[in-house]
Amino acid sequence: MTRHFWTGRRLAWGLGTLWVLSVLIALGSLRFLVAEISLVMPAMVHHLLARPVVLYLHIGLAPVALGLLPVQFSHRLRGRRPGLHRWGGRLYALCVLMSGLASLWLAYTTAEGVVAGLGFALLAVVWLTTTAMAVIAALQRRFAQHRAWMIRSAALTLAAVTLRLYLPIGMTTVGFEASYPVIAWICWVPNLLAAEWLLRREVHDAVPAG
Repeated sequence: MTRHFWTGRRLAWGLGTLWVLSVLIALGSLRFLVAEISLVMPAMVHHLLARPVVLYLHIGLAPVALGLLPVQFSHRLRGRRPGLHRWGGRLYALCVLMSGLASLWLAYTTAEGVVAGLGFALLAVVWLTTTAMAVIAALQRRFAQHRAWMIRSAALTLAAVTLRLYLPIGMTTVGFEASYPVIAWICWVPNLLAAEWLLRREVHDAVPAG
């Protein structure tokens, strides 16, 4: 019992930290809409020149999806305001759809190389797929499956957090060009693996000891 208590407590602290980072980064990302792109995101300048609408769809809607995560995973909100939870879910899904399609195009046209482009393209595809599966499960009232798919989708949305944690490390160690292709993968693959671990752990803990 003690082991499970402390494990659950550490997990709760970890999730709480992620939610705080999500809100802070979502709010901070809004500066991309008004700041000079060449100063805050020099790697995106070629996108701004060639496809500004696609770029702003991604950088404008992805932070909204990120900021919605703590609200959508709130047990209290789902219990007290189910209608608000449903509308928040619709907004989240719309933001993922638009931002995911935009990020897929940005990945295809990136100037940072094939490895980085493939990493971000696969992230976009899996992000769109997991969110679509969550929506389908909700519409079919399969709420356990909906929650599982939303955990996977949230893990991929949180790539915005891990990306910003890894970028300064990569830039101060091996440089942007060398680190960016690696970050394009490690910003989301470990997140998805962690989500799968969490889901399997819940299944294992739910099985009665016999």
